[in-house]
Amino acid sequence: MTWIWVLIGLIVLAALLYWQLVIAEGSYLGPRVVTLLYDWAASAYERIKQFNPEDEQWYLGLPLAHALDRIPAPFVLDVGTGTGRLPRALLFQPRFHGHVVGLDLSRRMLAHAAHYTRPYADRVTLIWQDARFLPFPDNTFDAVTSLEMLEFTPDPRGVLAEMVRVLRPGGILLVTNRVGREATLLPGRAFSRDRFYALLEELPLENIQVQLWQVDYDLVWARKTGRPMGGGTRPLAEVLRCPECGRVGLTLQERAYRCEECGQEYPVAPDGVVEMARKRAGRWSARPQKPARPEAKEV
Repeated sequence: MTWIWVLIGLIVLAALLYWQLVIAEGSYLGPRVVTLLYDWAASAYERIKQFNPEDEQWYLGLPLAHALDRIPAPFVLDVGTGTGRLPRALLFQPRFHGHVVGLDLSRRMLAHAAHYTRPYADRVTLIWQDARFLPFPDNTFDAVTSLEMLEFTPDPRGVLAEMVRVLRPGGILLVTNRVGREATLLPGRAFSRDRFYALLEELPLENIQVQLWQVDYDLVWARKTGRPMGGGTRPLAEVLRCPECGRVGLTLQERAYRCEECGQEYPVAPDGVVEMARKRAGRWSARPQKPARPEAKEV
């Protein structure tokens, strides 16, 4: 009978591995595992996802560009940008004349994003950094987006709060919420429609709208409360916040952004990616940002 228990154990182990590595994509094993899995899958990601360009334009690019019409050159942040799906859908729109910053913790995904967004290289900036510690001051962007990413972070609530923090009053938040059968297998990472709506209501947001989108995802739109502060694209060096000391405003010197406060440098790689996540002993680490000094100018 021993072999039966061995077989049962193997089946249970296989089920656990499938849950952790396929459904949850390593989210319960920590950011390093999630990042490693995406690094491994980066070269095949577009083929696996099989994005429909027409759907991307109709449901993502066009409505977001339309919502930003009143701002001549909108400044947009895409968190968990992956291979640049959202930037491509938005930059393809003739009515959009702004700049998109794409941020991700998978360096290899960003390498592919740099390749796919090459036709828009002067209007896209890609940053290698953890979504939990967005390297920008409060009230920086006219829109903040995130697609199919929140449920794979260790702290979805915290990441949502970070995205709202860097959004200008009156700015647009566009995120996805994982729904469907597999969402029930992601406790603490995915939320029911009602619960997700309630989470957004806890943040300074208004006009929250849930749009049915895919079998596994809803699109959720909202605006940040408060009097609109204008908007428009800003020079990256002016709005980058040093993850090491919290200073706002870095200096671009010889293909690296340098913090004059602590001396830390963040190189611009040959593919154009700004590398803010640290590499130590072959592993990444992203430190929490310290509060900016009182004399540092916030946007």
